[in-house]
Amino acid sequence: MPAPIPRQRAIPAAEGGQAKAAPAAPGAGPVGDSTADDNTGGPTAADHSPLGDDPVDNSTNLTLLVIEDDPAGSLSVPELLDSAGKPIRIRTARNLTEAERLLTDDVHCILLDLALTGPGNGGTGPGNGGTGSGNGGTGSGAGSDGPDRRGGDDDPDELAVLKHVLRLAPRHAVLALTASGDAEIGAQAVRVGAQDYLLREELDGRLLSRAIRYAVERKRADAAQRQLTESRLRAQENARLERGLLPTPLLDGSPLRFAARYRPGRSRALLGGDFYDTVRTPDGSVHVMIGDVCGHGPDEAALGVELRIAWRALTFAGLVGDELLSTLQRVLEHERADEEIFATLCTVDIAPDGRRAGLCLAGHPSPLIARPGRPAELLPYDDGGPALGLLPRARWPRRQVELGGDWSLMLYTDGLIEGRIGEGNQRLGQDGMVEMVRRQIAAGLGGEELLEAAVNEARDLNGGDLTDDVAVLLLDRAR
Repeated sequence: MPAPIPRQRAIPAAEGGQAKAAPAAPGAGPVGDSTADDNTGGPTAADHSPLGDDPVDNSTNLTLLVIEDDPAGSLSVPELLDSAGKPIRIRTARNLTEAERLLTDDVHCILLDLALTGPGNGGTGPGNGGTGSGNGGTGSGAGSDGPDRRGGDDDPDELAVLKHVLRLAPRHAVLALTASGDAEIGAQAVRVGAQDYLLREELDGRLLSRAIRYAVERKRADAAQRQLTESRLRAQENARLERGLLPTPLLDGSPLRFAARYRPGRSRALLGGDFYDTVRTPDGSVHVMIGDVCGHGPDEAALGVELRIAWRALTFAGLVGDELLSTLQRVLEHERADEEIFATLCTVDIAPDGRRAGLCLAGHPSPLIARPGRPAELLPYDDGGPALGLLPRARWPRRQVELGGDWSLMLYTDGLIEGRIGEGNQRLGQDGMVEMVRRQIAAGLGGEELLEAAVNEARDLNGGDLTDDVAVLLLDRAR
């Protein structure tokens, strides 16, 4: 048996592909009237449309889908208007199969008769007894006007049809329609997920129009609140994850003092493509590293974390210099999402006596050292290697540098030095950073205060937030 033709009421000629409807009579008919048989002299959609022949704007007019199978059409409203006085379009379906076909994106609200035969019983959808889609009682157990229209003995759940509709249309507002004696069932329908319930005997056009508008706005508000809650939970979860990925310095037993400042360039992020770490190995040496993965997204941040963890493991395994950086390059090559991704790196391994260190640079700016009685300056290094990931067989020489007795060693990423100065294109650069730090040290700043002042001044000179990730570390040794 062919599937029944879905009925659609109050659809204008432009939308329904039909001749222009005649104006509706003042005493418009019930919402549930059949419109499928237009060739027998019976009522048509135009005869009962509350909209008349006025065209509607799909982008602004509300559309109501009525799902009810009462052939007597006891649901009768003369006219439905939205808050702007525009007619509300109405579509009707006698069962869930028709409703699913009529449930297009332009439907805003569903009016569901809770007395509709529930899913799994005759007549409402696929899998029911008989050969039809549920109308007219054509199959075993089919039909919609039996003695119990809420589900029968094999489905005791009085709200089964509502739950089915809520699963079918999770983004649509739903109004439950019930008899006056079933007000408690209406309240249960709201608890299950309907936006409101209406009593059939008390229903009129004004009440239904207001209920439709309320249901649509409440559904929108609920969806907005749910999205806001999900965003907050996701942000909290990301924050916990990112905080857990930030390094914890392992310097137990070392006389060196450590400080760090980290500001990711991504908005509302805690972790960027810059990464750093410092550890003390069993021989008393202190190893410190800072690096920068090109790019600013979450993938770059994840790759930076992988490189940091790999560096810590390799350092505890005793690797330094070229052997360490060559292994890190292989890690980068295997973990990066694109062959164009590279990372700069600076590693310093400080001897147990604290007076000298080995320095390796992989495309990274040289650290700054400050010592009593001498101006702060960059550590000399002219023969560093390329950034990791650029050349397959690159080498990274390790240079010995003298630190002295008392010193402060500052490592940084290029986010600190690439900020602009004023409104022009001039950058702060390494020379500008050295002069800035000299002034701040002369003003008596050190440790955490020095790093905070350096980052804040670079930001102020830039005229606002720095767009690149910024990481700055400071190791101090005082006898």
